[in-house]
Amino acid sequence: MTFPAYGAGADILDRGAGGGRYAAIAKPAARAISAPMSGPQSPDRFNEDKASFTVTGSQPDIDMGVEAIRTTLRTLPIRPGVYRMHDARGDVLYVGKARALKNRVANYTQVDRLPRRLQRMVAQTRSMTIVTTNSEAEALLLEAQLIKRYRPPYNVLLRDDKSFPFILLREDHDFPRVQKHRGARKYKGRYYGPFASAGSVTRTINALQKLFLLRSCTDSFFANRSRPCLLYQIKRCSAPCVDRIDAAGYAELVQDAQDFLGGKSTAVQKKLGAAMQAASDAMDFEQAAVIRDRLKALTFIQGSQAINAEGLGDADIFALAEKGGAMCIQAFFIRGGQNWGHRSFFPVHTNDVATDEVLESFMAQFYEEVPPPRLILTDRQPAECELMALALAERAGGKVRIEVPQRGERTRLIKQAQRNAVEALDRRLAETTSQGRIMEDMVEAFGLDGVPDRIEIYDNSHIQGAHALGAMVVAGPEGFRKSAYRKFNMKDPAISNDDFAMMREMFERRFGRAQKEDPDRDSGEWPDLVLIDGGKGQLSAARTMLEEMGIEDVCMIGVAKGPHHGREGREVFHLMDGREISFPLNHPVLFYLQRLRDEAHRFAIGAHRAKRSKAITVSSLDEVPGIGPARKKALLMHFGTARAVRDAALEDLQRAPGVSKAVAQQVYDYFHG
Repeated sequence: MTFPAYGAGADILDRGAGGGRYAAIAKPAARAISAPMSGPQSPDRFNEDKASFTVTGSQPDIDMGVEAIRTTLRTLPIRPGVYRMHDARGDVLYVGKARALKNRVANYTQVDRLPRRLQRMVAQTRSMTIVTTNSEAEALLLEAQLIKRYRPPYNVLLRDDKSFPFILLREDHDFPRVQKHRGARKYKGRYYGPFASAGSVTRTINALQKLFLLRSCTDSFFANRSRPCLLYQIKRCSAPCVDRIDAAGYAELVQDAQDFLGGKSTAVQKKLGAAMQAASDAMDFEQAAVIRDRLKALTFIQGSQAINAEGLGDADIFALAEKGGAMCIQAFFIRGGQNWGHRSFFPVHTNDVATDEVLESFMAQFYEEVPPPRLILTDRQPAECELMALALAERAGGKVRIEVPQRGERTRLIKQAQRNAVEALDRRLAETTSQGRIMEDMVEAFGLDGVPDRIEIYDNSHIQGAHALGAMVVAGPEGFRKSAYRKFNMKDPAISNDDFAMMREMFERRFGRAQKEDPDRDSGEWPDLVLIDGGKGQLSAARTMLEEMGIEDVCMIGVAKGPHHGREGREVFHLMDGREISFPLNHPVLFYLQRLRDEAHRFAIGAHRAKRSKAITVSSLDEVPGIGPARKKALLMHFGTARAVRDAALEDLQRAPGVSKAVAQQVYDYFHG
């Protein structure tokens, strides 16, 4: 068995357990149950409580786990790398890093010295995957990437489905546009962030428009303007689209915006003050008033910062609070000495894990998505602080300092972050307690076997059968699991106007796949409770389909609007035994179920609108073989519409610019053949 080194210049990406370039799989012991890896796990592959059993694994299971680890141990090198523990199904239980793989993995064979959490993990382990790296810092980065990919039940997880928003100042146009951005950086320009929320980005963009009159419109909108839009009238744009400002003047505004976002707001303030004075001296009082309004906007922004971080430059601030077995990490984002918002994080699987280890795991996963600043302030040192700083420096392309302030202004910032962390955790615990009572009341009201860990809510959406689709929303005790949401495009046009048939198709596809991929139901992806937005008809359709598939133990409830159709709070809940239940208007269970139903409705409507919008942009020319974007554009520019192209004679098609006789014949034959 060989353990190929992870190349320093290569992308940090594990190729999976199929014998990829960087992966080497240790075969399980002879007594172990072998199962091939089935690809990357979904984020909700395991229940959050799966790593919190109260009973340590039985002795035979522990012996099998230790034997599987020892089998791997015989061929391990003493070098840095990352290891993964797999259970009998091949699912990832744990991802760990090591300075010396052989020494680190050997610790798991000494079961008596392990905490109960890791004893349970060893009892479930049946095989291991090893990836070697060139350095421990590379191992730390790879570990964080694999944790985010597989979401193992024995690792501390940063559970956050949202990507962070940035401000993008485009550089691919003579008059750069300022816009909100999420996701991959595929546009040329300068990215400023992260911001804690979309609201923070919106407020900052509004400020940029007031201060620097930068355009926010799309390039196509910009190119087709013949007169200024409303933003020019309310003094939020300089209207470069109709030459109200030249390229040099606009470039100066862009430079001022870059200085402001880069932390040079004082210099921008002085420049605006001098410009206002010059306009006043020249008796150009109208221009002076415009600059005065811009100065007011700048002063308002400077005075509305939640924290004063002037002189700090670019930095992130983290503080951790622990209470009642739960943890909260509060993050403040400081860029250019300005507070760009804060966010609370609640990592999971933190039982029996030291706070410094939780902070280390959090930071490694957090900076997998976000570029690290040159300074990170924390209220305690993360485990292996120097290694973390070294790994983040590789990602940032320069030195990164991790500091725990002891005195001065920075301690005040840390104390403020600590206070916010404690308050956020208190709110979370209060909500959790209230949520627990609601779930218990729901169990009693519907006669459920226990508190459901996974609730699936189904809805469908269409307009007279057009663009029909179904939607599935997933929730648990901790809230909505947005990464598990699914939409179902209706494949059969004949059922697109039949809500009952759409519900049957949805259930056939969802549970047919579940039966195929997880017949033993031990992945945590089978629902404990199913809510259907509809009355007896939809419930009966879903139940009939499941019975045909041999599934009779899934609890389902239909949510109908009741006798007062459309009135909120009059919902009637139809049970599988024929009973109907309604709740008082102010009942907490009713509010909770309404929230679940409304989320499914929101997701279904949003997916339907997206599908409808996409269909609007589809042209019949897209289906013509051999017609690419350039020829499609040439035909549309010549004839005006796709209908005109379809009705055109062969001679007219041949006269279109950029269209050869062969292509014209192909188009004509497609529509008239």
